[in-house]
This record gives sequence, C-alpha cells and structure tokens, in this order.
Amino acid sequence: MAVDPFAAQRAEMVTRQIEQRGVTDPRLLEAMRSVPRHVFVPEDQRFMAYDDCPLAIGSGQTISQPYIVALMTNLLHLQGEENVLEIGTGSGYQAAVLSHLARFVHTVERFAALAVGARRLLKALHCKNVSVRTGDGTLGWPAAAPYQSILVTAAAPAPPPPLLAQLADGGRLVLPVGGRGGQILQVWQRQGDAYSHEDVSYVAFVPLRGAHGWNEVNWDY
Repeated sequence: MAVDPFAAQRAEMVTRQIEQRGVTDPRLLEAMRSVPRHVFVPEDQRFMAYDDCPLAIGSGQTISQPYIVALMTNLLHLQGEENVLEIGTGSGYQAAVLSHLARFVHTVERFAALAVGARRLLKALHCKNVSVRTGDGTLGWPAAAPYQSILVTAAAPAPPPPLLAQLADGGRLVLPVGGRGGQILQVWQRQGDAYSHEDVSYVAFVPLRGAHGWNEVNWDY
C-alpha cells in the first residue's frame, strides 16, 4: 500500500481545526480524516491543502476551508440513509465527504470544466454513490427529489424556492445567505408546508449564480 505523505497533516487538521472547534460527530471526523483533500486542490497549492483557509480552484470558485466543510456537513445531521443534494460541486471535495455519510449524493455544478474535474476525481476515489450534474443549481435537481438534506456552497440572496420545494418533509437545507459584504450561514427545516430557519454564524462565500441567485450587477446587499 502506498504511503500517504499528507496523512499526518490531515489528522492534525481534523484535531486542531475541526474537533477543537466543537465538531465531534465521530462519523464526520472519520470522513474528514479519510478524504484526501490535497487531490482536490490545484497542484501548485497542495502544500496549503490542509491549512485553515479556502483555496482558489479555478473559474472564480474556491474550496472552502476545512472547518466550514465540517460545520456545514454537521448541520445536516446525516445518519447514513439520506438522499442528499449539493449545489456547487466545485472541486468535488464536499461531495466526497458527504459520500461517506449519506446513502446517495446528487451534486450540481454551474461550470462544466469544474464538473468534469470533480467527476474524474470522485471516480478515482471510488465514490460510487455520487452523481455530478452540470446546470443551474438554483433550480435544484427535481428528477431525484425529494431530498432529506440539501447543502449549498455559494451565497444566495435568499433560499431558492425550488430548493425549498425539493426538500423532504423534516429535511434540512444548509446555505449561506447574503451579499458581497458577508453572509449568514442558515439552516432551514421543512415541516409539511411550513419552513423555519435558524442563523448559525457569519461566513464568506462566492456568489450563487443562476435564476434564483445573484447576477454580476446586483451582487451586493
């Protein structure tokens, strides 16, 4: 078996950046220890793959800092049998983490080049329960709905109505809401035809583009 030169860095990342900040779900911590984050970042940035910061991945997009990936995943309360929708595949790292924790992950990416790269990496890592689609993520993916969990990795002006509609009864939607000046990470939950939400923390994400997202002109509060 090949030796993983990043194993020690990954273990330290989980301990210092995630566990010590209050994320203690053992399944999630193991997933973060298992997924090789360095393969999801550009080669010239791999020496920073396990640092406590986001990194550029091309097309104006980023891979979120490890703690934010863990925090948002933790807020979904995954038990292992969920049908999950992710909006904003990016490099595929978040989807790889989710694949360890849910029954199936559908992930939608706006940029075709990123979707192609993510699909290749996820296949190489044998993430067989992940399907990567290219399209407008603000419309969700109706064909595979309903979803017990939906996670959005870009900032929306408000929760996109199609995503709320595709959420299963009792399901949870985690997303950043706000504009260029910063956003609030929110958790929305559906109970029948009613929706409630809670604010979690201030965050900073790239804008969610699409029919129910921001455009170049109005990306602001």
